[in-house]
Amino acid sequence: MAGFQAGYIDDYDILKIFAAEGVEFLVSSEGKVPLSECDGKIICLFFSANWCRPCRAFIPHLIELYGTLRKRGLNLEIIFISFDHDEDGFKEHLKSMPWLAVPFDAKLHRRFINRYQVDRIPSFRPLYPDGTIVEDDLIVTIEDYGADSFPFTRKRYEELKAKDRKKREEANLEELLADEGRDFLITGDDRKVPISQLVGKTIGLYFCAYWSPPCRAFTIQLMDLYNNLKAAKGDCCEVVLISTDRDLKEFNVNRSNMPWLAIPYEDKTRHDLCRIFDIKGIPALVFVGPDGKVTSTNGKFMVSSYGAEAFPFTESRIRVLEAALRKEGEALPQQFEDVKHEHVLKLDMAKAYVCDSCKEKGKFWAFSCDVCDYDLHPSCVEKVNKD
Repeated sequence: MAGFQAGYIDDYDILKIFAAEGVEFLVSSEGKVPLSECDGKIICLFFSANWCRPCRAFIPHLIELYGTLRKRGLNLEIIFISFDHDEDGFKEHLKSMPWLAVPFDAKLHRRFINRYQVDRIPSFRPLYPDGTIVEDDLIVTIEDYGADSFPFTRKRYEELKAKDRKKREEANLEELLADEGRDFLITGDDRKVPISQLVGKTIGLYFCAYWSPPCRAFTIQLMDLYNNLKAAKGDCCEVVLISTDRDLKEFNVNRSNMPWLAIPYEDKTRHDLCRIFDIKGIPALVFVGPDGKVTSTNGKFMVSSYGAEAFPFTESRIRVLEAALRKEGEALPQQFEDVKHEHVLKLDMAKAYVCDSCKEKGKFWAFSCDVCDYDLHPSCVEKVNKD
């Protein structure tokens, strides 16, 4: 992406543009505001509309950035330019914003949209007098990094991505899970457990939300594994909930039945870890080894496929299991005639099935019928005696 750069020589000088367009004042949710409010400030244009759901979802991120940067003493102002179709929509949208806006005039707003080549919303455009090229997709950058994304340049974005990469590849457990003023995790009954107590263990970072049915299903599976490992190997592993729940109430319901720890809901570390590990879907499970280094970002597959046998959840352990599975398959016949079934059964690989003989669950190798829905554990087959 090439990034955004002003197309006209005076595109950064918003007061000149306002004068040329006949804009005599700006407005806020409280009324008219003189143009002099923009003097000497870094100006950022925000293109949005009340009918646009992504715009409404983005505004809380922008409000947080706006407040944080101004508290830091930054002389910054945001000016809203509307894509709304009517003044009622414009006014309703403006109510949610603590910054300024160009008064509603559909034709005037269209000229601003064309001048700044805005082809999608929400869109956020800082205006720099030196023609600085800013990061192209600032909406995603602000959602990911908040006020840390300032001054919104491509260089700043690359610095932030490099920090994430370093944290993912080199940070220890305490650097990953702690935050300023917090060096603990919480239990289901709100007890505080120092992060230092997790050092030297295998840790699963579990990204999930209560509203997600696949998460609730996998949580049951993960709890079985967790309890089995605790019983068999003692205190060698721990799971940490990284919640993506929509609110605190959901978060509390989600963790109430979980036997492991969690990062507090109000802590931004939850969001940071989702970004650092590029979590695009849930449930997701990232394993960190006893040395504090990431051993796998594909923990859900490991647990779903191999259960506790996958411990300590390293790629090398999975290769051992896969090799043993191949060897097991090579020792089995490719097809089998069983006394319990009329058709020839063929050796097959299945993620999960129920044996039609013993009625127990199975996975991996099965003898299956191509004609009908019939599966047998390899240990349940009975050879037809043709003598």
